[in-house]
Order: sequence, then structure tokens, then C-alpha cells
Amino acid sequence: MSTPKTALVIVDVQNDFCPGGSLATERGHEVAKLIGEYQDSHGGRYAHIIATQDWHVDPGGHFSDTPDFVDSWPVHCVAGTEGADMHPQVRTDLIDAYFRKGEHTAAYSGFEGAAEGVGMAEWLKERGVEKLDVVGIATDHCVRATALDALEEGFEVRVLTDMCSPVDEVRGEAALQELVGSGAQLS
Repeated sequence: MSTPKTALVIVDVQNDFCPGGSLATERGHEVAKLIGEYQDSHGGRYAHIIATQDWHVDPGGHFSDTPDFVDSWPVHCVAGTEGADMHPQVRTDLIDAYFRKGEHTAAYSGFEGAAEGVGMAEWLKERGVEKLDVVGIATDHCVRATALDALEEGFEVRVLTDMCSPVDEVRGEAALQELVGSGAQLS
């Protein structure tokens, strides 16, 4: 029996979500460093390494001058800006495709994005991928949404929790428990 093809999905490890960015998570730099090191030490184990990026042009009410940090947020990851770039410690040279999302909507899940016009589910399935290891920012928002959609699409999902950073620790832990309840594995 062959081992199912596995992809590493790096969710939104962008400058604006790391300390110094407009919507920083506390562990953003640490998570970026750990992911870069993991790519070096474990990248060869994956059939593909892909990344998602918030890539906002005009996402409407997603941006707010008075954000509630649940449904509305300060301006972040504006398409083409340094804030939208991947964190420099992520090994971008090892990433096969970038799925940009949220040009004109909130778009939390990487499955809402596209790489050169192809959606993530289609891209992965065309390449025979069956399992996803998910890492990134933020545990309680885009990691959660991406992992839940991956399960809906029929992928086996494992979240590598040490390489995830939440906006809010309590909501981050609740998101992980929700993912387990939905069929994801935690590692």
C-alpha cells in the first residue's frame, strides 16, 4: 500500500501578521522562523509545499477604523505591499504555489484563494494530494478556516500546532478543539 501524497500548507505567514505589522500576532516571528527551519529539515518529505496569502485590494467591511477583531480588522496585507509579503524567514524558494485570497472579500480560508486562476482544492487534487499538514497564522482565523475547508474537501488534515500563532490564545485553543472535533489531527 502506498503512502498518500502529502502537502505542507503554510497559511498567511505574512509581515503584517508578525510583530511590527499592522495586525501582529504575538508569536508571528517565532512561527515564521520555525516554519523556515521545518522547510529545511522536513521539506523533502512533502510532495508539494504551498502557501496562502491575504491579498486585499478593497475587502469592504473587513477593514475598519474601529475594528472589533472578530469580523473587522485594521488595514492589513494590502496587495503588493511589504505587509502582504511572506515573512523573510519562510523559505519562499521552496513554495510551489501561492493561493492569494480576499481581494474584495474577507476570505479566511486558503480554499477561497487561487494560484494563477486555479483554486486550492482543484490544484491539490490534480496532483494527487490526499493529506495536508497545516501551519501558519492565525490559528483562530485563517488556519482554522483553511483546515475546516480541507476536511470538507475530503483531505486528511494534521495541524502542526507549534508552528501556528493565534490572534487570541483562548480562541486559538477553542479553534484547535473544534478542528479535532471535525476530524483533524493535532501534532
